[in-house]
Amino acid sequence: MSVQIAIDGPSGAGKSTMAKMLSKELGFLYLDTGAMYRSFALYAIKKGVKIEGWSEDAPELIGLLDSFSLDIQYIDDVQHMIVNGEDYTGEIRTPEVSLGASKVSAVPAVRLKLVEIQREIASRQNVVMDGRDIGSYVLPNATLKIFLCASVEDRARRRYEELKLKGDKDSTYEEVLADMKLRDENDSKRSFAPLVCTEDAVRLDTTGNEIEETIAIIKNIVAERI
Repeated sequence: MSVQIAIDGPSGAGKSTMAKMLSKELGFLYLDTGAMYRSFALYAIKKGVKIEGWSEDAPELIGLLDSFSLDIQYIDDVQHMIVNGEDYTGEIRTPEVSLGASKVSAVPAVRLKLVEIQREIASRQNVVMDGRDIGSYVLPNATLKIFLCASVEDRARRRYEELKLKGDKDSTYEEVLADMKLRDENDSKRSFAPLVCTEDAVRLDTTGNEIEETIAIIKNIVAERI
C-alpha cells in the first residue's frame, strides 16, 4: 500500500516548497495539485473567459473541461504543466491566475475531474501532495496530514519576493496582499471542499520561519509518524 503525505494550507504558507523538499528527501513523487488548478484557470483565461463572471456553477468553465488536456512532466526535477501540448509552467504564478485558480477550484465539476487524476496517481505510488483540501477531501485517509499556516502579511511577502525573483516587475506587495486576502476568503468559504484543518492533521505555523527551520520540523514529524 502506498504512503500518502498530505500538506495543506492557505496560499503562500510554504506548502509547495516543503512538499518538494520532503518528497526529494524521502524519494516520493511530488504532485503540486495547486498547479493543476492554476493551469485550468490559465486555460480559461486564454479562452477569453472573464474571471469576474466565474461562479461555482459557471457553464462556460464546465464547458471547457472536455477540451482541457493535462499532462504532468518532470524536467530536471521540476514539475511542468503541459496543457494541450503547451507548457504553462512559467505563466501560472501571476496574481490574475492565482485568483482564477481560487475561483475554478470552487467549481465542483472541475474539482471532480482533477481529483480523479490525483487519487489515481496516489493509489499506485508513494506521494507527497500539497493543496487546499488534500487531507480533508482528496486523500481523507492519508498516512500523514500536515496543515501549514502563517500570517497573511508574511505569506504575501514570500509570494511577492518569489514573483520578483521570477522577473515580475509589475506586481506590487499591496496587490499581492489584497489578492491573498481574497483567496483566503474564497478558499475558506467555498461550499465544495473548503480549506480546513482536519482534526487529525498536525498544524504548523511557519510565520517568520526560514525554510530550513520549517523543513527540519516537518522531517521530525515524518520520522515520528511514519
